[in-house]
Amino acid sequence: MIASKDFAARSRQVAADLTHRGFIHKALSGYELKRDENIGKFQNWGAARQSAAEIKWETINHLDHYLVEFTSKLEARGAKVFWATTGQQVCDYVSDLARDKGAKKIVKSKAMTSEEVHLNAALRKAGYEVVESDLGEYIVELAGHAPYHFVFPAMHLKREEISALFEKELGTAPTRDPEELTMIARKVMRQVYCTADIGISGANFAIAETGMISITENEGNARLTTSLPKVHVAIMGIEKVLPNLSDLALFLPMLATAGAGQALTGYNSMIGGPRQPGEIDGPEEMHVILLDNHRTQLLADPEQRDALHCIRCGACLNVCPVYRSVGGHAYGTTYAGPIGSVITPHLRGLHEWKHLSNASSLCGACTGACPVKIDLHHHLLHNRRNAAKAKPAWWEKIAYDVFAWVMDRPALYRLAGKLGYWGQKLHPLVERTFLDPARSWTVTREVPKLAPEPFRDLWKKRRQSATT
Repeated sequence: MIASKDFAARSRQVAADLTHRGFIHKALSGYELKRDENIGKFQNWGAARQSAAEIKWETINHLDHYLVEFTSKLEARGAKVFWATTGQQVCDYVSDLARDKGAKKIVKSKAMTSEEVHLNAALRKAGYEVVESDLGEYIVELAGHAPYHFVFPAMHLKREEISALFEKELGTAPTRDPEELTMIARKVMRQVYCTADIGISGANFAIAETGMISITENEGNARLTTSLPKVHVAIMGIEKVLPNLSDLALFLPMLATAGAGQALTGYNSMIGGPRQPGEIDGPEEMHVILLDNHRTQLLADPEQRDALHCIRCGACLNVCPVYRSVGGHAYGTTYAGPIGSVITPHLRGLHEWKHLSNASSLCGACTGACPVKIDLHHHLLHNRRNAAKAKPAWWEKIAYDVFAWVMDRPALYRLAGKLGYWGQKLHPLVERTFLDPARSWTVTREVPKLAPEPFRDLWKKRRQSATT
């Protein structure tokens, strides 16, 4: 209930800020133009989506096979693989590794799995300095914010705000020039790369055929994070596996198009282990953490298993009218938007997070935008149903029981229709007395007026006139 109340409070605040909403809407509208332009460069975008969906279906439904193939080939080149059932195990593993290596400074590239398990907080509590190297992540870290979006973590901040933040935290001169702001952060990052003892990254994909992880980015920060420090730690969800290296020929441009409106991202790296004999660069050690954190529970659900197909492109967030209205921070969880509303109840508890599944118009825009064809808006309905069955609120149970009882009795149903007609006429009077139990809902909505005569009676009259 706390998460639900927080979501409602934050949503009301952001939805009322028309300036902020306009800023976000403008940013996402620009993305849509570039996305559609690059979709047009595909020979057949619909066929590409279908092919991607089938590849992910094959992988997720045979995950045991592909994960074993991936880990065995990765370990053969000297990498160490750790299977983490919970987020706490990830934090403990990385903290213990840092202690064993005598590490002091840790640099990170963008990794949503680390956000999911609150790794930064755990490492700082253990006494380590942790610095985000992705520009957007670095900005929100300085601001003390959570990432706003999967792909654009600092999308909610304007240039003036970023300039003021750098001026306050880094002592730099004010500027509105994006290139100058980037160079300020880059100057800081170069020193961090050279002095960091451990580099932590995520993984966009993991290739079973070759035992390699694939990282896609636009800044080159992940490439430096994974190659300059002596120890590289990659944290990835178990669902990130693809069967073959050739699959990237589809997924890399698809991720760039759906995620950022690009034909291809600037940097695409393949990492298959620590530095090998004869190689002149790369980390001395590579550790890959495979994170479960309730993913196997979702895998066991054949109805919603395809939610694990997600490639974290953020396309569903970009087209969602609810996300555009309430923003990324309102959700209060790592994964916002439609996909977050689908998977968060599985990852963090159905009853506590069921409100996210209700925060949807069910317009289906998310399903239409998903490059791997996840049935998102139907999964939101599945979550609603599962929450009602698992542990409904007492008033919900009474409401459902009364509704079923009335609908099962035609005479009562007809009576309810007549009462509803008069109830709508009297409702404005009741609302003004503040006695309306649904006022928080009705005060912002206009309910369509009931027809003076129900269709049932009109049909009855028509049948009677036809027989006379």
